[in-house]
Amino acid sequence: MHLTKLGHACVRIEKDGRHLVVDPGGLTDASALDGADAVLVTHEHFDHFSEEALRKAVESNPALHIWTNSSVAGQLDGIGTRVTRVGDSEAFTAAGFDVKVHGTWHAVIHPDIPRITNIGFLIEDSVFHPGDALTVPDAAVETLLLPVHGPWSTTGQLIDYVRELAPRDTYAIHDGALNDVGTAMVGGLLGDKATGTRYHRLAPGASARLR
Repeated sequence: MHLTKLGHACVRIEKDGRHLVVDPGGLTDASALDGADAVLVTHEHFDHFSEEALRKAVESNPALHIWTNSSVAGQLDGIGTRVTRVGDSEAFTAAGFDVKVHGTWHAVIHPDIPRITNIGFLIEDSVFHPGDALTVPDAAVETLLLPVHGPWSTTGQLIDYVRELAPRDTYAIHDGALNDVGTAMVGGLLGDKATGTRYHRLAPGASARLR
């Protein structure tokens, strides 16, 4: 499989000519959906979900299908059978990729801010995209797509999270609001000396072979 970072929290995973895109939101160029066979959306926040971009992609690609939670699916009303609602512990196949759903809620930002639904996706029993939560799947994770910066976590929590999952590799996502200084600082703190896991950050558009 090949992993391509498409900006902020969005990635594309490729295998045998098939393309799976996760979380193409408002901080990701709309071209991220070009050539996509399937799309997964973790939750409704604008930086993970763009209703306009997904509707346009569905119109231009009759074969494109979307898997997401009930809240996001409700905002895509009118697309019909092109959207499938999924939740925690469900499994499905998207464009030939085996996917399992883990998690239910977005991480707490503040007790006064209502929580929304957030689901994570374990792809091919290997790559885990947790969305905006530090969900621990009941399965081994080889490659963790780690949300390294957000208003709902600290770097200390992220270190403990990586240690608990103990993946082979961690790739930084959810970093669109970081400048160069912040990126370097977070990367230094989340490296293998602190977590025991190899840490990588791909520039937007860059790819890496996973296995």
